[in-house]
Amino acid sequence: MDTKFTLGIDLGTSNSAAALTDLSNDQCHIVELSQIVAPNQISEKLGLPSALYIPNASEFPAEAIQLPWQQQNASHIIGEFAHNHGALIPDRLITSAKSWLSNDHIDARQPVLPWNSEIDEPKLSAYDCTAAYLQHIKESFLHSEACLDRHWNLADGQVVLTVPASFDEVARNLTAEAAEAAGLHNVTLLEEPQAAFYAWTAQSGNDWRKQVSAGDIILVCDIGGGTADFSLIAVSEHEGNLAVERISVGEHLLLGGDNMDLALAYTMRAQLDAEGTDLDDWQFLSLIHAARQAKVRLFADSSVDEVPISIPSRGSSLFAGTISTSLNRATLEAVVVEGFFPITSADDLPAEGNAAALQEFGLPYASDPVISKHIARFLTRSLQNVLASEDLRQLVGSDDALAGSFLKPNAILFNGGVFKAEPVRRRVLELLSSWSGGSEVRELQGYEPDLAVARGASYYGRNRTTGEGLRIKSGTARSYYIGLESSMPAVPGFKPPVKALCVVPQGMEEGTEVLIDQKEFGLLTGKPSHFRFFSSEIRSGDQAGEILPNAERELDETSRLEATLTAAEGFPEGQPIPVVINAVVTELGQLELWLKHSKSDQRWKVELQVRMD
Repeated sequence: MDTKFTLGIDLGTSNSAAALTDLSNDQCHIVELSQIVAPNQISEKLGLPSALYIPNASEFPAEAIQLPWQQQNASHIIGEFAHNHGALIPDRLITSAKSWLSNDHIDARQPVLPWNSEIDEPKLSAYDCTAAYLQHIKESFLHSEACLDRHWNLADGQVVLTVPASFDEVARNLTAEAAEAAGLHNVTLLEEPQAAFYAWTAQSGNDWRKQVSAGDIILVCDIGGGTADFSLIAVSEHEGNLAVERISVGEHLLLGGDNMDLALAYTMRAQLDAEGTDLDDWQFLSLIHAARQAKVRLFADSSVDEVPISIPSRGSSLFAGTISTSLNRATLEAVVVEGFFPITSADDLPAEGNAAALQEFGLPYASDPVISKHIARFLTRSLQNVLASEDLRQLVGSDDALAGSFLKPNAILFNGGVFKAEPVRRRVLELLSSWSGGSEVRELQGYEPDLAVARGASYYGRNRTTGEGLRIKSGTARSYYIGLESSMPAVPGFKPPVKALCVVPQGMEEGTEVLIDQKEFGLLTGKPSHFRFFSSEIRSGDQAGEILPNAERELDETSRLEATLTAAEGFPEGQPIPVVINAVVTELGQLELWLKHSKSDQRWKVELQVRMD
């Protein structure tokens, strides 16, 4: 059946959005998402706050929180009202489910959210929340389009769902599974910075080729409400046409606009404390919300120097208990611009995390709030990655870009709500220029910071379906490895290091495979055993079949898999058998490791998700 539409979904940490491209007329528009904005009140908005509220059983009449497509009483609320009302009752509010999904210290399928809450109602897992958000977006898309007399069948469409470039294969796999559970089948996953780039090229039309040229290194800087995501894209020329390739991705950083709102609230709270006014916890939550709104207004209108803020009381006399304060432009810029984006040196990298032996358990937030330093670390690691591969070194080409301790971009594409603020964009440009000895770093024009990812995902789906338009060459964002037990005599008091076999080199394209048959390995069958998987975003030069002597020292461990493989015919249980390894990256970006008995046709498969475009 011919594909009739593409639906791009930006499942954001703080806010989500969806965009539809009708392939019959090649028109793309942002989908209005229905959501509860107050009891008995539903509205359609261009974004959906990624917030889920679990109400008390007697808190609202069932009909007050029911959406048009729901056939039974709702057990939770998603969207604007969930976010606003939940801020007043935080032990029933779930936010940042996307960050919990990628937290390797927590089982994403365990119902532990809201974190540290003692509510009587059943909790949800990060996986449950992800599936709930996606189901809400799916049902709202079908409903809102039907209200406009546009009736779609999901089987006729291509759905593209975005994920951070920094997501590991486990988080990507969980995202894909949640989409399947929500009724979105055979989705393609796309890295968010790439989606932003697709949106920029589509919005700019043919003019995008006038803004960049062969030899450019473009930093895609994506900072949203809860995360910061960095990617580098190299522009080259192939047969007279411009070609683009993603050459580096950053680490997963829980650092964004929410941190800035919190910093503003703490600053204003300190001012109130100095005046003798104390805020309780409920009032402080209200102050955070008010600080966010004041920040947006001040950054949006340069003629406004100060925004008044009123913090209500929960006492019987509302007006008598109201506390008045304000946020002025000087404080805003001191906290946000100077606090998060100061002019630092390129070798000033983020401070290490807290070394306290006992720490509160929760999300692994970035320990250093200075985004300038995180950008420096990313560019430093990007240079390591490029220099590790002769192909990438030749692709970058410019000696100036490769000179020194970090890779130097000469253009930047901003994305994420934080960059709607012109002072923040100006400061990042100033920062990059200072690192490059005063050389100008161009700001690519024509971006759409808060809706670009959804729109770009839809455009990408169109290009993928039609075979036309731009495609960013990317392949796997990292190289992937499987742990090997060292073969050596036992020594008292010494634990042999775990070696690592490279099974997927960085940049391996979907739809390709590699046979590692230059050496046989011993595979344990018939008994419980475990596989350890590792990755690296800075070892672009490693080739399939290469063995590293110490995986734990040189690589990042991404996951472990416990399994009992079917016993091999003719071998006693627990006796290792000789195998060679065939690694495949499927068209959907799924990694398949086939362990093949070298003396027969027997084989075993280990499957992990490593990348979706």
